[in-house]
Amino acid sequence: MQRITIDPITRLEGHGKIEIFLNEEGNVANTYFQIPELRGFERFCVGRPVEEMPLLTNRICGVCPEAHHMAAAKAVDAVYHVDIPSTAKKLRELLYMAFYCTDHTTHFYALGGPDFIMGPDAPVAERNILGVIHKVGLEIGGKVIQMRKYGHNVVEIIGGRKVHPCTSIPGGMTKGITEEQRKEIEMMGRWAVEFAQFSLKVFNDIVLGNKAYVDLILGDIYTHRTYYMGLVDANNKVNFYDGKVRVVAPDGKEYVKYEAKDYAAHIAEHVEPWTYLKFPYLKNVGWKGLVDGPESGIYMATPLSRLNAADGMATPLAQAEYEKFYATLQGKPVHQRLAIHWARLIELLYAAEHWVELATDPEITSPNFHTVPTEKPTEGIGIVEAPRGTLTHHYWTDERGVVTKVNLVVGTTNNNAPITMSIKKAASSLIKNGIVNDGLLNMVEMAFRAYDPCFGCATHSLPGQMPLQVTIHDADGNPVNVLKQFVD
Repeated sequence: MQRITIDPITRLEGHGKIEIFLNEEGNVANTYFQIPELRGFERFCVGRPVEEMPLLTNRICGVCPEAHHMAAAKAVDAVYHVDIPSTAKKLRELLYMAFYCTDHTTHFYALGGPDFIMGPDAPVAERNILGVIHKVGLEIGGKVIQMRKYGHNVVEIIGGRKVHPCTSIPGGMTKGITEEQRKEIEMMGRWAVEFAQFSLKVFNDIVLGNKAYVDLILGDIYTHRTYYMGLVDANNKVNFYDGKVRVVAPDGKEYVKYEAKDYAAHIAEHVEPWTYLKFPYLKNVGWKGLVDGPESGIYMATPLSRLNAADGMATPLAQAEYEKFYATLQGKPVHQRLAIHWARLIELLYAAEHWVELATDPEITSPNFHTVPTEKPTEGIGIVEAPRGTLTHHYWTDERGVVTKVNLVVGTTNNNAPITMSIKKAASSLIKNGIVNDGLLNMVEMAFRAYDPCFGCATHSLPGQMPLQVTIHDADGNPVNVLKQFVD
């Protein structure tokens, strides 16, 4: 049996590898998507004062600390049973919209975009952000940098720092914004709307204008029919910060809609011995293995999932793009995983529009941005939509507010099972008769890259043990010794 290893996989946050095994005929027998990282935040947060969690957990990730900051802040509010002022909610959400614009921009142009703009079989040295800028022009590169700059500026103004914000506390925020800051934030938001529209035009011209790419998107290689998850508001419109979690079945019909406090009644986690990353699934459907369809509890939580799970977008320009998306792809739900890239740009536009809405809200500069908690701390759950999927923080405390237990279901963790299935299906579809080249292997990587996974966020600890295997090689690359602990 031939073994093909892609290590490390590229253009993602974190570390991972893909193992592909070919049978005697040279066709794919099996694939393994392995995550070797172990972060352990669920363990070393135990014993800390719960009000520190928005600061501690945003160190899980340098790419999306804002997501962990917000989920943690909402969980801590719940621990203290406090309703935060309307201004505090709007400030948090305004910060979050700017973060979303920054994050989605990074993935489209630097991580996912090279596969489409440069081509999936372009030389490795050109399949990156520098190749993209060389092809589309320095002006576009400047726009990408400007978008990221504006997003980080807003995070710093509201959150106190460009990276790892620190102003969300139990009961609201530590500070508000001035009228001068509001005007600056509004200006940057209006620019962001234009940038999002520009990015959608780039996608329309380069991707949708290329029949080969459209055929690749619509083809069966990257298609799976699963359940879809996303946070929605009271009108079932996409919302990143607040609302209920809605899950639709593979036929697009609503399966369940639940509040954050009820997540454990609907989500369970399966464990496999060959990866540190867990496999969440819908508890009331059940774990049936790595298969799709209505009888399998596997679900997906991505920009495409949020659009599939919602009845529309809450802003007008994004709603128009939403309607175009489903008209072009022949109705809801869309099962083609490469369409996640397009959905991500529609979300970019929504986030920019909502950024402007919040920045022009008369209440945003109100000094009423904090309510002092008075209730005894107990247990709390906070949910937001991270760019990579639904993010759940669950904390238990003693009567002093000291954390006794933590559970995190992170955006990428939700997608571990569909990512694994997508990799296997892509590899099985593309690799035939032992013919393997760099272009084909990159197309296998495209299967996971669409999900924009963040494995630094997603890895969990398992109590009591840390399985570890270290292989020592000589100067010629030959293994000379293997050291193991807690590994069979």
